[in-house]
Amino acid sequence: MTTKPKAKKFRIRRDSSLSNGPDGAELPPTTPSLEPPKNAAMPSTAAPVPAPAATSSDAELETIRKEGLTGRQLRMARRVAQKQGMTVTSDLDAVRQLRTAGVDPFQRNTILELVAPEGGSQPAPAGQGAQPLGKIQLPQTVPEKGNNLPSKDVASPIANRASEIMAIQRDIAKRRRRKLFLLVTRLSFFVLLPTILAGYYFAVMATPMYATNSEFVIQQSDSSAAAGGGLGGLFAGTSMATQQDSITVQSYLASRAAMVRLDEDLGFRDHFSHPDIDPIQRLESDASNEKMFKLYQKRVKISYDPTEGILRMEVIAASSQASQTFSNALIGYAEEQVDQLTRRLREDQMAGASAAYEAAEARRDEALRKLLKTQEDTQELDPTTAASAILGRIGALEQRHLDLRLSLNERLSATRPNQARVDGLRSQIENVENLIAEERGKLTSNSEGQPSVAQNNTLLRLAEENYAFQTVLVQQALSQMETAIIEANRQVRYLSLGVEPVAPDEATYPQVVENTLLAGVIMAGIYLMLSLTASILREQVSS
Repeated sequence: MTTKPKAKKFRIRRDSSLSNGPDGAELPPTTPSLEPPKNAAMPSTAAPVPAPAATSSDAELETIRKEGLTGRQLRMARRVAQKQGMTVTSDLDAVRQLRTAGVDPFQRNTILELVAPEGGSQPAPAGQGAQPLGKIQLPQTVPEKGNNLPSKDVASPIANRASEIMAIQRDIAKRRRRKLFLLVTRLSFFVLLPTILAGYYFAVMATPMYATNSEFVIQQSDSSAAAGGGLGGLFAGTSMATQQDSITVQSYLASRAAMVRLDEDLGFRDHFSHPDIDPIQRLESDASNEKMFKLYQKRVKISYDPTEGILRMEVIAASSQASQTFSNALIGYAEEQVDQLTRRLREDQMAGASAAYEAAEARRDEALRKLLKTQEDTQELDPTTAASAILGRIGALEQRHLDLRLSLNERLSATRPNQARVDGLRSQIENVENLIAEERGKLTSNSEGQPSVAQNNTLLRLAEENYAFQTVLVQQALSQMETAIIEANRQVRYLSLGVEPVAPDEATYPQVVENTLLAGVIMAGIYLMLSLTASILREQVSS
């Protein structure tokens, strides 16, 4: 009968979980409270587990079921039982029979016996010796010379398991300390060190900056037309009336045009390129307009409050006097911009009204000249005067004609009238009739190439009516021009300072504590995002 080869010692790879066994299964919750001595010798083979007190098989199965063994452990127990030649009815019965026989199905040595190496000995059923299968391929331990006897230091499985658990706990604690050390190192390098450097820069190296604050509002002149009612006066006197102008001024002050003008007038580039400014805040002397504009946006901050219509401006410079000078210059630019916003509208309104008035006056003068020319041509000042004179003469001649006819009738009524007198009266009557016909001809017909009185009267009346009409147009144009002047005055905008720029006597920036804390928060956020990203990528790659 061959002897069973001595079990080999394998180094157990510890898992990070305290509750998992060598094969990933959960360990039983039986943990001893006392730590075994460190010099206790590990047994070379599993010592048989003493059988518990005699109980019924159902009670034992119920006890094993309460242990919460996994499916993998139960299948492993069935395989070990079959390897031992046992007849089992279930997986739990296999565990019960193995434990009764003194075999732990979850011990590593027992699991390794399931794998038969080439040339090795095949484990035989219970009560039989092992059968040689060939050469053993597993690593073999080299026994010491002169010490081939089995060790007398045999520990119980409970003490062996407690020792393994304590070793796992020590390994877990060691790994936790190592991870904690690595975490502290990373936080110190990526968060604490940059925060300390930022605080040192803000406290020692940063150049003090002075900020000048100012507030102003854009107002509209009052007008009687707006106050009279209607949609024109709906928003009069409120910030809504000048909201568009305020936004336009804000955009202009924050634009490149204002920056270029400020640089040309007061040397914005030269001020921030001074060698006394620290390298981080200093502007290069040959920097482009884009870099200077980025610095301008940081140093000139403009905000607009639509509810109150107030523009707030903060100008930051390396000296208090420079910040005040820059602020006054920008306010002057804003005033010019406000005046320019409505200048074209006012000029267009006034130009149209003035042109209409001048054209009306020119037409009136031309009508007056035509009237004068007509009077000179007709040699009459008033068309009604000439006609009245002719009609008066005609009336007098008709009266004379009537008298002569009466005289003639009286002469003819006599028995023997004087023929000479009768002929004289008839001659006078004929002359008067001719004069009446001649005067009547002057009214309606031309005589000797001269226009009739009716034609002259018509020309004079047309000239007078044209002159009167042009005079009315001149009066209307004058009224329109007065209205345009009132409207132009209503369109006037002006800038009113609420808070004048005053030079500060202490540096406003940098704010050491606030900026240092902000730098720490930013670096912590960056580290957190990078660590989360790395963890997610590592998990995706490992899965």
